[in-house]
Amino acid sequence: MKLQIKNTRGENAGDLDVREDVFNVPVKSALVHQVMVGQLANKRQGTAKTKTRSEVSGGGAKPRPQKHTGSSRQGSTRSPIWVGGGRAFGPTPRSYRKRTPKKMRRLALLSVLSDKARQSDVLLLDSLELKEGKTKEIVSILSALNVSGSALIVTDGPNKKLVQSAGNVGNVRTLPVQVLNTLDLLNKKQLIITVDAVKRIEEIWGGVYKGDRDSAETAETLVEDNWVEEQAAEEPQITENDEDPISESDQPAISDLGLSTRTGNLLSQAEITEMDDLINLSKSELLNISGFGEKSYLEVREKLENLNILPTDWE
Repeated sequence: MKLQIKNTRGENAGDLDVREDVFNVPVKSALVHQVMVGQLANKRQGTAKTKTRSEVSGGGAKPRPQKHTGSSRQGSTRSPIWVGGGRAFGPTPRSYRKRTPKKMRRLALLSVLSDKARQSDVLLLDSLELKEGKTKEIVSILSALNVSGSALIVTDGPNKKLVQSAGNVGNVRTLPVQVLNTLDLLNKKQLIITVDAVKRIEEIWGGVYKGDRDSAETAETLVEDNWVEEQAAEEPQITENDEDPISESDQPAISDLGLSTRTGNLLSQAEITEMDDLINLSKSELLNISGFGEKSYLEVREKLENLNILPTDWE
């Protein structure tokens, strides 16, 4: 599959062969929707809180006598039916987080990329170098490319001048390719991406095969498989006396460690749901989690020791 390359003046600069397993993947609408909902839910803070009748001030004595006033009986001004009283069934802090597996996020991202490529909503630039980082520079580039609607500009790594230049342009967002995600792709009509960023996308999210494919079904199969050949080449040689290491794909989820309910809830509230997030923490960072004490630390350490994945700085 080939995509046309343009320069910042809007002139043709050749073609680029892109991978079928990245830019020609069948669209899975239900999967894209599920990943989008998960991203939106994970952005919610969940810190809304109202006071109940036990938390508002006042209400030390009955506001009026029990009988002979002609009014209803009232025991406290803290009641929800009084002005200034507590709220019944109000919001309390909670986590809206939804766990979305890596394979789902990856396939959803490739689905949206492929759909934009088929709809001719992908513009490839040979390079995107700005001299001063002023708004007029990016405006002139967008005008030369005939981009009038919303646009997502993706580069290979952070570009400070590009961020400064596009900051005041409405409906334009800039991202380094390393943090490209499904939600930002869906929110913008046009995808403007550099050639270097395309190569990085193929390196990060591409499969084993590189070249043309006539069948979209074959491309879908390449996206969903585990790329056994690539993993076998990277797998270290193990002798008989060595212990079998636990690879990243074989690592259990935190929910599978068999932790106590309290410890599991503390990790979940701290948004530590992946095993990588847990083992990348130092001992001091783990103990700094609110409510996470020495007993919880020893419990987590014991579980990781049993799996031979205890971090060295936890000793």
